[in-house]
Amino acid sequence: MFGISHLFFPWGVILQVVALVHFFRRRPNGYWFFVIFFGGFLGALVYLVVEMAPDAGLLRHSYQGYGRRSRIAVVERDILSNPSAANLEELGELYWDEKEYTKAREAFERAIATRSDSPHSFYRRGLCAMELGKPADAVPDFEHVFRVDPKYDSYREELMLAQAYASTGREQEAAPLFEDVVLHSNTPETLYLYAAFLKSQNRREEARESLRQLQQKKQTLPRYWQRIERPWFRKGEALLKELSET
Repeated sequence: MFGISHLFFPWGVILQVVALVHFFRRRPNGYWFFVIFFGGFLGALVYLVVEMAPDAGLLRHSYQGYGRRSRIAVVERDILSNPSAANLEELGELYWDEKEYTKAREAFERAIATRSDSPHSFYRRGLCAMELGKPADAVPDFEHVFRVDPKYDSYREELMLAQAYASTGREQEAAPLFEDVVLHSNTPETLYLYAAFLKSQNRREEARESLRQLQQKKQTLPRYWQRIERPWFRKGEALLKELSET
């Protein structure tokens, strides 16, 4: 491998730099660092094919942003003449996808004022409040949806209500909700948030068990979903390290 490295100079070095930048941004399995660093051109090429190329699929969301911004302009113009709940909900969704949570929340508030029987608008307004660091504002919205449909969004709504309770010091109300959610859902988000809640309650062994389930979940997911859920796996590893150190 090293004997033919000169044939690829300087492209081998460029590939290594690109691969290392991606590695430190995405933080895949640590052994890839040695593959890239010691494998030269071929090591970097293998990394790009196995790890970086599949990530390109996740960038579609960024490319779609151009279309969303155009659609936002169209929907805002339509709302001037037709401020229907459907148009306002669509505007809220578009702003949500753009991570403009304040504007998204305002759109969902207007949708609720127009039609107050849509759990979706309440749920989304609550999610916006959580993203804005205002869990107390999210509680009434999540409570409303929970009363209408406890299974809403495949139990994620119940998870968000539990998280909102926990974030506002209402642990006694959060505990049974968390316990019910994990009976029906084992998504990485659920397992991590439950473990974090257990740690906050000094139930460390139970928290470790939830994190062990999270690690097992990582092994069983297809690689594409491992990439999507990677932030929760990283948070889980960091939390498990904290528990081990204490």
